[in-house]
Amino acid sequence: MNLEVKDLDKLIVVGDRVLIKPRVPQSTTKSGLYLPPGVQENDKVQAGYVIKVGPGYPVPDAGDPDEKWKPSGNEPRYIPLQPREGDLALYMQSSSVEIEFNKEKLVVVSQSAILLLLRDQGLFE
Repeated sequence: MNLEVKDLDKLIVVGDRVLIKPRVPQSTTKSGLYLPPGVQENDKVQAGYVIKVGPGYPVPDAGDPDEKWKPSGNEPRYIPLQPREGDLALYMQSSSVEIEFNKEKLVVVSQSAILLLLRDQGLFE
């Protein structure tokens, strides 16, 4: 899917979804052998950096059971997600949806498809 929007702030990630920029795979093995471009794209587990995070899982408004007549004007509440912007995430490739944004490959995954997170405050310094 190709998106023509130029500003990343206009993208709104919904629900329990996470927008990830895949990490550039290594082109060689530890022993120095060169890998063709398609080898690591077929791996079941991929790694990437979290760009944006959705609001989380919606929680129904319990309200006051004694005052059902009272209108509920509250904003929706959410259980927040664990990933944060800047985290390195390992995710299941089969559960991801690939999009192209500003000629850059990004993926959208559900929080349940993320296997683990690496949160290092000095990662981007």
